[in-house]
Amino acid sequence: MGIPLRQYYRLLARYLSPQKRMVSLLGILIVANLMLQLARPQLLRIFVDTATGTRSDYALGVTALAFVIVALLGSALEACSEYVSETVGWTAANKLRGDLAAHCLALDMSFHKAHTPGELIERLDGDVTKLSRFFSQLVIGVFANALLLVGVVIVLFREDYRVGIGLGVFTLSAVGVLTYLRGIAVPYWAATRQLSGKFYGFLAEHLAGTEDIRANGARGYVMFRFFEQLRAWLPAMRKAYVADVSLWGATILTFALGNAIAFGLSAYLWAEGLVTIGAIFMIIQYTELLRWPIEQIRNQMQELQRAGASIARVVSLLEKRSRVVDGHVSALPSGPLSVELRGTSFSYEPDEDPVLQDITLRLEPGKVLGLLGRTGSGKTTLARLLLRLYDPTDGSVEIGGVSTRDTTLAALRSKVAFVTQDVQLFQATIRDNLTLFDPGVTDNQALAVLSELGLGAWLDSQPLGLDTVLAPGGAGMSAGEAQLLALARCFLMDPGLVVLDEASSRLDPATEHLLERAVTRLLANRTGVIIAHRLETVERADDILILEHGHVIEHGSRVDLLHQPDSRFNALLQTGLKELLV
Repeated sequence: MGIPLRQYYRLLARYLSPQKRMVSLLGILIVANLMLQLARPQLLRIFVDTATGTRSDYALGVTALAFVIVALLGSALEACSEYVSETVGWTAANKLRGDLAAHCLALDMSFHKAHTPGELIERLDGDVTKLSRFFSQLVIGVFANALLLVGVVIVLFREDYRVGIGLGVFTLSAVGVLTYLRGIAVPYWAATRQLSGKFYGFLAEHLAGTEDIRANGARGYVMFRFFEQLRAWLPAMRKAYVADVSLWGATILTFALGNAIAFGLSAYLWAEGLVTIGAIFMIIQYTELLRWPIEQIRNQMQELQRAGASIARVVSLLEKRSRVVDGHVSALPSGPLSVELRGTSFSYEPDEDPVLQDITLRLEPGKVLGLLGRTGSGKTTLARLLLRLYDPTDGSVEIGGVSTRDTTLAALRSKVAFVTQDVQLFQATIRDNLTLFDPGVTDNQALAVLSELGLGAWLDSQPLGLDTVLAPGGAGMSAGEAQLLALARCFLMDPGLVVLDEASSRLDPATEHLLERAVTRLLANRTGVIIAHRLETVERADDILILEHGHVIEHGSRVDLLHQPDSRFNALLQTGLKELLV
C-alpha cells in the first residue's frame, strides 16, 4: 500500500499552516544546529594540526575553548528545537484529533453501526498519537539531515575532489537504498493498526458487559476470544518489525562501506603527501558525521512508515461521507408538526432485505400515534427515520410539510425530540446533562422544568445542585430519575414532535405515575409518536399503526379500530397486548 506524497503534503499543510511562526522557528533552530555540527570537525582539524606542528599553547587553548562553546551552543539549540517541535507536534495532533471526533459525530448511523466505539477510539487516539512526531520532526528532520549530508559532501569536495566524489557516491547510494526501502513496512503497520482497533473495540464492548458476562458464566468464552485476538495480532506485529529490520540492516552495511571508503582515501592521500594528520582526522570525523544523518534518516523513514499507515487510516476516515446530507431549509414551522410518510421503504444495506416496506401514513398536527408491532417489526427504525438518523431507501418522510431530506439536521433535531428506555447520561454536571451542553439554557429554566416534573427534591439532595457531576452512565440514579431527566431535556427543547419509545415499561408504579403525568404534559399541544408496549400507553393515542415484518397491517383511528370486532388492534386489546410482546 503506497502512500501518495500528496497525502503527506495535504496533512502537513492543513495542520501546520496555523503554526507558521513556530514551524519557521523550528527550521531556524535546526539549521543553526546543523551549521554548528559542520564546524566541529574543522575545529578538531585545527587543534590536531596545531598540536602536531607549532604547538602554540595559546592557539590550542583558543581552539579548545571554541570547540566547547560550539558544543554547548549545539546542545542548547537541540534542547530548544526539541521543545518547539513537541509543541508543534502535539498542537497539530490535538487539532487533528478534534477534527476526527467532529467528523465521526457528523457521520450517519450506518457508519457507527459498522464500527465499534473501541475501534473509533483507536483511530482518534492511537493513529493520531503516531502522527505527533510526523507533524513535529519527521519531515523537517528528513530535510535537515539531507541538508547536513549535502553540507558534509561540499566540505569534503573543498578538501579534495576525490574524497568528495567517493563519499558523495556513498551518500547518494545510501539515501537511494533507504528511499527504496521506505514503503516496505507500510502495509504491515497498517494491518497492525487495523488489528489494534479491532482488539480495543472487542475490549470496550466486553468490559461494558462485565456484569452480564460474570452472571452468565461466559468468562471462559470471552477470555478465549481475547487470546484469539492477541494471537492474530502477534504475527502481524512480527512482520512489521521484520520489515523495519531490513532498514536497520541496510544502514549497518552502509556505515561499514562508508568507513572503508574514508580510510582507503585517507591512506592514499597521506601516502601522496596531500593531506595532514589533522585533515585525515577531519575526513574521518565527517564520515562519522555522515553516520548520524543517515541513521536519523533511517529512523525517520521507519517513523514515516508507521506514520504512513496511520495517515492512510486517518485520511480514509476523513474521506468517509455521511449518507445523510444536510438540506437547505433552516427552520420548521412552530407549534405541533404533521408527520407524513409516502411509500417509504428502508434497508440498512443495499443488499439486505428491507426493514420497512412501502409505509404510507399521515399524522395530523397535535395528534398522537400509537406504534405497535412485535420485536423486529421496524418500530424503532421508523422512529429513527423521523429524526433523520437514516434516509429512506425509497419514498419520503415529511415533518411539518417539509421533506426531511430538504431540512438541515440542526433545524429538524431542534423540533423533534426522541426519548428511549435507555437514557444516555454523561459524566458531567446535572446542568450539562439536562441542557446537553447548550449554554443558551438558563439555570432558571432548568430549575423550573425539574420542579415541574417532580425532580425538585432530588435536585435539593445533590451536594452542588446543578453543578453536581453525575457518575459515568448515571450510576447512582434510579431508572425513574434518569427517565424524568430525559423528559426534562424535551421540555427545554420545546419540540413540535415527540417520539417516545415507551419510557415507563421498567418502572415501579409510583415512579410510573409521576412519569405518565410528565408525558401527558409533554404531549400537550404537540404531535406524538409512541412506540407502545402496554395497554395504558395505547389509551392516550389518537391513531394506531401496527407493523409486522416491515409492513403496515393496520392503520386508523384508535376509536374506529376499537369498535371493529375483527380489527387486529381490538384483538390485541382483548389479550392485553400479550401477543404483541411475544
